[in-house]
Order: sequence, then C-alpha cells, then structure tokens
Amino acid sequence: MKKEKKPLVIAIAAVSGGGKTTISTHLNKRLKNSKILLFDEYDFDGPDDIIDWIDNGANYDEWNLAPLIRDIEALLTEPLDYIVLDFPFAYKHFETSKFIDFAVFIDTPLDIAMARRVSRDFKNNSVENILRDMEIYISQGRRGYLEMLETVKPNSDIIVDGTLPVSEIVNILFQYLDQIS
Repeated sequence: MKKEKKPLVIAIAAVSGGGKTTISTHLNKRLKNSKILLFDEYDFDGPDDIIDWIDNGANYDEWNLAPLIRDIEALLTEPLDYIVLDFPFAYKHFETSKFIDFAVFIDTPLDIAMARRVSRDFKNNSVENILRDMEIYISQGRRGYLEMLETVKPNSDIIVDGTLPVSEIVNILFQYLDQIS
C-alpha cells in the first residue's frame, strides 16, 4: 500500500514590514502545486497589549491560532506538494510548530521594515497620524521588533537577507527547498 505524501509546510517569518507576505506570495507562485495561508487574513485572539505581553515573557502560546491550525490541517489532507505560511512566529507557537517543516526568517533591517510599514499602512493618513505612530514606535513599539529578532530569528531554519531583491530571496529559498526535498 502506497503511503500518501504530506505537503511540506514552509513558514515565512519577519518583523512587520519585513517582507513576509511579499516573499510568501512570490514563493507560492513559483512553487508547483502549493497553497498559501496569510497571517493577516485571520482575526486571532491574542494579547490585548503587545508591550505587556513582551514584558511578561512573550509567551507565543497565549495566541489562539485555532483558525489557522484548522486551515493547515485541512490543506494537509489535499494532494499538495507545499503549504506556504506567512507566519511571524516560526516555531515559537507550540501547536502550530507541529505542522511546520521548514521555517524561514527574512532578516530585514528595522529602518527598511519601518519605511515599508509606513508606506503600506499610512498611505491615506495625515502627517500627524504618521508622527504619532513613530512616537509610539520609539517609546515602546520597537521592543516588539526586537523581541522577534531575539527569539523568532534564531528559532528559524534559515535566515535570509531582507535587503535582497524579492526574486533573489525566492531563488535562495527555492534552492534550499531543492536541497532538503
């Protein structure tokens, strides 16, 4: 009896603005027989105050990721070769980590990530709103970015330079996948 081959689950992590969605989308397009799940398309129950969460040890298991887990489990039953997850936690969330075969961290310098985030999230906002967001980032938000660099980055299988062109990052990941499969 032939055993069914399960899809390889690839998690792409980065700080906000680091390129998770862009890289995940481009990688998914390049891979044959794959599906993608995007973290930002879910409404998760998580900590109300991210800074308090970080100050209290940043326990990633405090996030209820049940909707994502259900979708991963459903995709694992499909005849796919790959599942690409735009997923900021790599292996840090216990329940989700059971499904991940390969975790990537896109290491994007914080200034570039912030410029991307502001360009993406504040297109139609006033200068005052942008300045208020920058003040929050400086006073406390940066700690969230540093948390990821300190815990998620070293918890990944491969770290890729986030300053590289998208096509080059995808090529690196494609070569790595070729080596492990």
